[in-house]
Amino acid sequence: MTPATPPASIGTASMRADGTIVLNLIAETDAITGEARIEITPRDPRYKDTIEHLGGLQQGQAKPIPPWPE
Repeated sequence: MTPATPPASIGTASMRADGTIVLNLIAETDAITGEARIEITPRDPRYKDTIEHLGGLQQGQAKPIPPWPE
């Protein structure tokens, strides 16, 4: 069995005026779709890594989220 090709995007990231990153995530298989929203504040330990993963993100900007490596 060949593994499925990962999607080009797993959702959308945006940044609020207060610097909070909002990740709207979606995962799909043939039979199931899952959605989640994660909010990461500037004080969150994941903040810097998330910004780096996104290739940067500015207040008011929205962009696709590339898959994280497994």
